[in-house]
Amino acid sequence: MRLGAHMSISGGVEKAVVRGQEVGCESIQIFTKNSNQWKAKPLTSTEIKAFREACQTAGIGPVIAHSAYLINLAAPDEALYGKSIQASLDELQRCEALDIRSLVIHPGAHLGTGEEQGLERIAAAINRIHRETPKLQASLTLEVTAGQGTVLASKFEHFAAILEQVDEPERLGFCLDTCHLLAAGYDFRTRPGYDQMMQAWDDLVGIARIRAIHLNDSKKDLGSRVDRHEHIGEGYIGTQGFAWLLNDPRLAHLPMVLETPKEDNADVRNLAMLRSLIH
Repeated sequence: MRLGAHMSISGGVEKAVVRGQEVGCESIQIFTKNSNQWKAKPLTSTEIKAFREACQTAGIGPVIAHSAYLINLAAPDEALYGKSIQASLDELQRCEALDIRSLVIHPGAHLGTGEEQGLERIAAAINRIHRETPKLQASLTLEVTAGQGTVLASKFEHFAAILEQVDEPERLGFCLDTCHLLAAGYDFRTRPGYDQMMQAWDDLVGIARIRAIHLNDSKKDLGSRVDRHEHIGEGYIGTQGFAWLLNDPRLAHLPMVLETPKEDNADVRNLAMLRSLIH
């Protein structure tokens, strides 16, 4: 198991690796560009080399990337849909250059057209992305969401529906987020609850398809459908919910990263808390 946190790329992508090393990360998550903009300058060969060398020197990996928040692969508007597909393609190419295998992405919101049509749009977008990147090692990794508003992918059934419609399902990965799971209504804070949730995931999607896990406590309680991250053990999940995940041998090989608030050297505290739960 490789524990870590999301790290800023301010000043250059390689700086994220140094920041991760300073707080004791074994793995990190980054944005490969500004997360609130569509376009970015292409990565230079110097930046790519510096990043790869920094990872090797620090012994940090696997690194995962998170896509821009503007992307909506379920968008009914054709212009936004096209921009979202193009942005996903660009980010996958950036991941490939940096030797990052997983691009974590929120699948999208249907914006009133309904779940079925939204899921069809997502699957069609993924098929198009796959067709245009036949030899890419970097792959889309769809994240479980809290399900706020018309946001899709808060139900495991949504992922099963996407998988059924995707031509190359073996290329797709998935990311579990603890805050989102609780907000979406999955109560994994007890042993029976955790086992039930993981069995449901395995039946519908497959545990082997999980590529990454986000470890975040939740400011809001079960089923709130509100995505608000809290420090480990200080929210509604509490430490026991994390202990089940951290000690599940089926997940031991995965990168697990924090996306918790950053104030007061919080990453160090949160990582120490997580490590104390491993037995």
